Amino acid sequence: MAVSGTSPQVPEALRRWFLVHFVLDVVFALPLMIVPQWFLTTLGWEQVDPVATRLVAAALLGIGIESLLSQRAPLGAFGSLLNLKIIWSSAAVLGIAMGIVEGAHGVPWSLWGFLAIFVGFNVLWVWWRVHVGRLLQAAG
Repeated sequence: MAVSGTSPQVPEALRRWFLVHFVLDVVFALPLMIVPQWFLTTLGWEQVDPVATRLVAAALLGIGIESLLSQRAPLGAFGSLLNLKIIWSSAAVLGIAMGIVEGAHGVPWSLWGFLAIFVGFNVLWVWWRVHVGRLLQAAG
Protein backbone atom coordinates (compact mmCIF):
# COMPACT_ATOMS: atom_id res chain seq x y z
CA MET A 1 0.00 0.00 0.00
CA ALA A 2 1.22 3.51 -0.76
CA VAL A 3 2.24 6.04 1.85
CA SER A 4 -0.10 9.02 2.16
CA GLY A 5 0.87 11.88 -0.15
CA THR A 6 2.68 9.70 -2.68
CA SER A 7 1.38 8.54 -6.01
CA PRO A 8 0.34 4.88 -5.71
CA GLN A 9 1.59 2.46 -8.31
CA VAL A 10 -0.62 0.27 -10.47
CA PRO A 11 -0.43 -3.30 -9.16
CA GLU A 12 1.41 -5.52 -11.65
CA ALA A 13 -1.39 -8.10 -11.46
CA LEU A 14 -3.88 -5.48 -12.67
CA ARG A 15 -1.64 -4.65 -15.62
CA ARG A 16 -1.46 -8.37 -16.45
CA TRP A 17 -5.27 -8.67 -16.31
CA PHE A 18 -5.55 -5.76 -18.73
CA LEU A 19 -3.18 -7.59 -21.08
CA VAL A 20 -5.19 -10.82 -20.77
CA HIS A 21 -8.34 -8.82 -21.48
CA PHE A 22 -6.77 -7.32 -24.59
CA VAL A 23 -5.81 -10.76 -25.94
CA LEU A 24 -9.22 -12.32 -25.27
CA ASP A 25 -11.11 -9.36 -26.72
CA VAL A 26 -9.09 -9.45 -29.93
CA VAL A 27 -9.28 -13.24 -30.23
CA PHE A 28 -13.09 -13.05 -30.10
CA ALA A 29 -13.49 -9.78 -31.98
CA LEU A 30 -11.58 -10.70 -35.13
CA PRO A 31 -13.79 -13.61 -36.22
CA LEU A 32 -16.89 -11.66 -35.18
CA MET A 33 -15.74 -8.81 -37.46
CA ILE A 34 -14.41 -10.86 -40.38
CA VAL A 35 -16.60 -14.00 -40.53
CA PRO A 36 -19.56 -13.41 -38.20
CA GLN A 37 -21.92 -15.91 -39.84
CA TRP A 38 -19.42 -18.76 -39.82
CA PHE A 39 -18.13 -18.04 -36.32
CA LEU A 40 -21.50 -17.80 -34.59
CA THR A 41 -23.16 -20.69 -36.43
CA THR A 42 -20.15 -22.79 -35.42
CA LEU A 43 -20.98 -21.82 -31.84
CA GLY A 44 -24.63 -22.89 -32.23
CA TRP A 45 -26.35 -19.66 -33.30
CA GLU A 46 -29.42 -20.25 -35.46
CA GLN A 47 -29.45 -16.74 -36.94
CA VAL A 48 -26.74 -14.09 -37.24
CA ASP A 49 -27.14 -10.39 -37.85
CA PRO A 50 -23.74 -9.45 -39.32
CA VAL A 51 -24.16 -5.74 -38.57
CA ALA A 52 -25.04 -6.25 -34.89
CA THR A 53 -22.29 -8.86 -34.61
CA ARG A 54 -19.74 -6.46 -36.08
CA LEU A 55 -20.88 -3.74 -33.64
CA VAL A 56 -20.11 -6.14 -30.78
CA ALA A 57 -16.73 -6.84 -32.41
CA ALA A 58 -16.08 -3.09 -32.60
CA ALA A 59 -16.84 -2.69 -28.88
CA LEU A 60 -14.56 -5.62 -28.03
CA LEU A 61 -11.78 -4.17 -30.18
CA GLY A 62 -12.16 -0.71 -28.69
CA ILE A 63 -12.15 -1.86 -25.08
CA GLY A 64 -9.51 -4.52 -25.67
CA ILE A 65 -7.08 -2.28 -27.56
CA GLU A 66 -7.48 0.44 -24.94
CA SER A 67 -6.54 -2.18 -22.34
CA LEU A 68 -3.25 -2.62 -24.19
CA LEU A 69 -2.66 1.08 -24.82
CA SER A 70 -3.22 1.98 -21.17
CA GLN A 71 -0.58 -0.41 -19.81
CA ARG A 72 1.61 2.44 -18.51
CA ALA A 73 -1.16 4.79 -17.42
CA PRO A 74 -1.28 6.13 -13.85
CA LEU A 75 -3.49 4.43 -11.28
CA GLY A 76 -6.22 7.08 -11.55
CA ALA A 77 -6.69 6.28 -15.24
CA PHE A 78 -7.12 2.61 -14.37
CA GLY A 79 -10.04 3.58 -12.13
CA SER A 80 -11.85 5.16 -15.07
CA LEU A 81 -11.03 2.25 -17.35
CA LEU A 82 -12.31 -0.18 -14.72
CA ASN A 83 -15.57 1.81 -14.55
CA LEU A 84 -15.96 1.35 -18.31
CA LYS A 85 -15.23 -2.38 -18.07
CA ILE A 86 -17.74 -2.76 -15.22
CA ILE A 87 -20.46 -0.95 -17.17
CA TRP A 88 -19.76 -2.97 -20.34
CA SER A 89 -19.63 -6.35 -18.59
CA SER A 90 -22.73 -5.60 -16.46
CA ALA A 91 -24.72 -4.59 -19.54
CA ALA A 92 -23.46 -7.68 -21.39
CA VAL A 93 -24.50 -9.94 -18.49
CA LEU A 94 -27.97 -8.36 -18.45
CA GLY A 95 -28.34 -8.61 -22.23
CA ILE A 96 -27.15 -12.21 -22.43
CA ALA A 97 -29.33 -13.26 -19.46
CA MET A 98 -32.36 -11.65 -21.11
CA GLY A 99 -31.54 -13.51 -24.32
CA ILE A 100 -31.33 -16.82 -22.46
CA VAL A 101 -34.70 -16.19 -20.76
CA GLU A 102 -36.23 -15.32 -24.14
CA GLY A 103 -34.76 -18.45 -25.74
CA ALA A 104 -32.59 -16.50 -28.18
CA HIS A 105 -31.01 -18.60 -30.93
CA GLY A 106 -32.29 -21.75 -29.26
CA VAL A 107 -29.98 -20.92 -26.32
CA PRO A 108 -26.80 -22.51 -27.70
CA TRP A 109 -24.18 -23.78 -25.24
CA SER A 110 -21.92 -20.90 -26.26
CA LEU A 111 -24.43 -18.36 -24.96
CA TRP A 112 -24.00 -19.86 -21.49
CA GLY A 113 -20.24 -19.70 -21.99
CA PHE A 114 -20.38 -16.02 -22.94
CA LEU A 115 -22.53 -15.35 -19.88
CA ALA A 116 -19.97 -17.08 -17.65
CA ILE A 117 -17.10 -15.12 -19.23
CA PHE A 118 -18.82 -11.76 -18.74
CA VAL A 119 -19.88 -12.61 -15.17
CA GLY A 120 -16.30 -13.65 -14.39
CA PHE A 121 -14.83 -10.47 -15.82
CA ASN A 122 -17.44 -8.34 -14.08
CA VAL A 123 -16.54 -9.82 -10.70
CA LEU A 124 -12.85 -9.34 -11.48
CA TRP A 125 -13.27 -5.70 -12.56
CA VAL A 126 -15.46 -4.84 -9.55
CA TRP A 127 -12.86 -6.36 -7.21
CA TRP A 128 -10.05 -4.38 -8.87
CA ARG A 129 -12.12 -1.17 -8.86
CA VAL A 130 -12.63 -1.45 -5.10
CA HIS A 131 -8.92 -2.18 -4.63
CA VAL A 132 -7.84 0.75 -6.83
CA GLY A 133 -10.27 3.03 -4.97
CA ARG A 134 -8.67 2.04 -1.67
CA LEU A 135 -5.16 2.65 -3.03
CA LEU A 136 -6.16 6.09 -4.30
CA GLN A 137 -7.92 6.94 -1.03
CA ALA A 138 -4.86 5.87 1.01
CA ALA A 139 -2.65 8.13 -1.13
CA GLY A 140 -5.22 10.90 -0.75
